[in-house]
Amino acid sequence: MSPLAATPEPPYVAVVFSSVRTGPDAGYAATSARMDELAAQQPGYLGIESARDADGFGITVSYWADEAAAAAWKQVAEHLVAQQRGQDVWYADYTVRIATVERAYTRADSVTSDTGTGGAEQG
Repeated sequence: MSPLAATPEPPYVAVVFSSVRTGPDAGYAATSARMDELAAQQPGYLGIESARDADGFGITVSYWADEAAAAAWKQVAEHLVAQQRGQDVWYADYTVRIATVERAYTRADSVTSDTGTGGAEQG
């Protein structure tokens, strides 16, 4: 299974969560896994990609069918509890950015295009 989200053709919404962890796990791993599971059950959920380095800096991008679906996820009760725990315990700092994806392409698109550049000439 690829760690890359299988998203549909644009447009769709990306919620980019960049964070710096405080250090101790304090239940973080279990809550993170639960949030991934819970998000996948929400209407309009398309997928998620996440990475964290050894110094505690991480980026998680969740993909949603539209802005309303992303906004609804932010208000799910169990997610609200996790957000508060993040503010109180897990994150030294974070930023959330919401963007509309207008163009997307994959390595496979580049390999199969006539020019060999896929969507690269546009992005």
